Amino acid sequence: MAKAVKKKESKPFFKFIKWFWILFVVGIISVVLIFLLASMNAFGELPDFERLENPQTNLASQIISSDGELLGKYYFEDNRTDVAYEQLPKHLVDALVATEDARYFEHSGIDARGTLRAFFYLGKKGGASTISQQLAKQLFTGQAARGWQRYTQKIKEWVIATRLERQYTKEEIIAMYFNIYDFGNNADGIRSASRIYFGKEPKDLDVKESAMLVGMFKNSSLYNPTPKRNPEGTLNRRNVVLAQMAKYGYITQKEKDSLQKTPLSLNFSPENHKEGLATYFRMYLQGFMSDWAKKNPKPALKGERDKWNLFLDGLKIYTTIDSRMQKNAEVAVERHMTKLQAEFFVQNTPERNKTAPFLDLNKDEVNRILERGMKTSDRWRSMKRNGKSEKEIRAAFKKPIPMKVFSWTTKTKNKDTVMSPLDSIRYHKSFLRTAMMSMEPQTGHVKAWVGGINYKYFQYDNVYSGSRQAGSTFKPFVYAAAIDQLRLSPCDSIMDTQHCIAAGKHGNTDAWCPKNSDGKYSGEMMTLKKALAKSVNSVTAKLIDEVGPAPVVQMAKKLGITKELPEVPSIALGTADMSVYEMVGAYGAFANQGVYVKPVMVTRIEDKNGTVLYEYTPETRDVMSKDVAYAVVNLMEGVTNEGSGARLRSGSSNAKFYKEVMTGHPYELSNPIAGKTGTTQNQSDGWFMGMVPNLVTGVWVGGEDRATHFRSIRYGQGATMALPIWGMYMKANYADKDLGISDKAFTKPKNLSINVDCAKVRKEMQQDQRVDDDIEDLDF
Repeated sequence: MAKAVKKKESKPFFKFIKWFWILFVVGIISVVLIFLLASMNAFGELPDFERLENPQTNLASQIISSDGELLGKYYFEDNRTDVAYEQLPKHLVDALVATEDARYFEHSGIDARGTLRAFFYLGKKGGASTISQQLAKQLFTGQAARGWQRYTQKIKEWVIATRLERQYTKEEIIAMYFNIYDFGNNADGIRSASRIYFGKEPKDLDVKESAMLVGMFKNSSLYNPTPKRNPEGTLNRRNVVLAQMAKYGYITQKEKDSLQKTPLSLNFSPENHKEGLATYFRMYLQGFMSDWAKKNPKPALKGERDKWNLFLDGLKIYTTIDSRMQKNAEVAVERHMTKLQAEFFVQNTPERNKTAPFLDLNKDEVNRILERGMKTSDRWRSMKRNGKSEKEIRAAFKKPIPMKVFSWTTKTKNKDTVMSPLDSIRYHKSFLRTAMMSMEPQTGHVKAWVGGINYKYFQYDNVYSGSRQAGSTFKPFVYAAAIDQLRLSPCDSIMDTQHCIAAGKHGNTDAWCPKNSDGKYSGEMMTLKKALAKSVNSVTAKLIDEVGPAPVVQMAKKLGITKELPEVPSIALGTADMSVYEMVGAYGAFANQGVYVKPVMVTRIEDKNGTVLYEYTPETRDVMSKDVAYAVVNLMEGVTNEGSGARLRSGSSNAKFYKEVMTGHPYELSNPIAGKTGTTQNQSDGWFMGMVPNLVTGVWVGGEDRATHFRSIRYGQGATMALPIWGMYMKANYADKDLGISDKAFTKPKNLSINVDCAKVRKEMQQDQRVDDDIEDLDF
């Protein structure tokens, strides 16, 4: 009887064991089957080997300066630049593992313990997603689905995670995860996040900064440290990460307690296309890259684009721009233009000028300028696209609305105001514009490029796209042609008297009788060196009359001037329009012993893997002999020694303006400098071209419209409008010895055949005169 009871009691136990093994085996088979079905794309297409090897992530293209700094990026929505695992600090990786996946280095993509815990506690004690699974979601499955689709999506993430673990090392997966995540505020990936939130590279992050960024993985929209979002919540989340690091022994409890008391210490530096360093150059470069992409097909993999996309393909563009010199240039422009603009406003108040900011125009002419500005504005085009009638558009342009306008007086260069769009056009036309380019003449490498005063408000690039009358900066081309063709020297003399070129001569339709800038003539014999230093028009007119306009035009074209130049005598005074880009390239030939080198901005282009796609080939040509080039340089040295550029030596002038702008002597440059100022009719354009042996820099200042200008030559000349920018820029360059800007003399050719020592010539002439006098006194 007892045995029967025992047998009866053992039946349920064996039944339990039986069902346990049945369920266990079925569970195993089910899991295997689910994984098998998932791998066969039963729950949706999975990435194949090729896509796993080359996941499609949008990468921003980088613009890299010659000194290795990041100037900016091109991107649509994803401002992402990948970094290698080796570039990540150890504490950043530790923070990620401690917070997101403590057993990361122990599993193969799926954390069984975490999965079971999440299953039994329904996620209340933490989720089960590993770093590999989160990467799989970011790369291939996207945002979390709902309902049944979420379960199938999870299964796909498991499968992809295990494949990723087979395909990549643990370190590579971590690097990919950091690179793919969107940290908000255009901070796609860890490098952008480090730069935008802390102004540094990932390798330079400290522990608390790393903890904050890792804390954002939970929800970068919620845990966003910017003042307008959630700095307090972000701080709390960062402290949770620090606590996790202490829990797993990555930092001590003492370190945790100390770090949790610190503030976030942000250095928020947003990155966008309209701000940052070298904005105008970056926009020029965008056009350059677009042309390059059209001519260079992409060796695309399966499923990829067959054309290079500057905003998605992660190209590395190595440029000639030196970030230090670029910064010096932008600072010089801002310092000078702030003061110059203030003086312009003083002279163009409604009481002093009823048509301000325009001079010499009547009301109808002013209205035509504003009409043209209105019809070419983005606002007009946008309203036109939206089907608005012209009557509605015009009414909208006259209605005052809240807006931001440009201002030199605020730190952000923005000013909130209420103004009609039409008035805002007139307001912004009152600002003087500028262009500046700096180039190494021996290589053609462009070192600095400033196309305007503020790219956000004034997007027209005056370096490359803009062309304005060159004024007296064109005169060295005339002198070069005369020295080359007529074998003149800087010490040869011409009388300063008015010179007329008759109608019909050299293609003239009318007689041409140019005046000197002050309307006076000394009547004295004047050396070419003094004539160029004083920018004497009468001497330049006589030179082009002797040599003819055709050789001058030919000389200019050899020097890289592409504009159509009429072969008429008046071009000698710079009546033709030139760009700063072309003028700097042309002057570079004088500093480079007569060899023209086409300006270079891009030296190399690489794809995201470092494969070289483009390397530049220098474009050079001989334009003139070394002797002629040196003679012209010698002429232009006279400009900075005794002419309009002489203020570079002392840094001050008699003008009250300079005493207000500068304190003390801002330049005091004693090294050899060759240069030329230029001022056009009505003071519409001010130029300065300045050279030292290994750097040529051109500066232009003027209004968008030629009618926007100073009333007097005192403020409207090139020596006042443009030269100060060059002086401040060069002084800053010389202060940084690492830049290697030469302060030596220009290289003198061996066996120089052109006499440039005018003091010696004068001495010989005086001796000859004394001999002649002695002969006349002899009594035969």
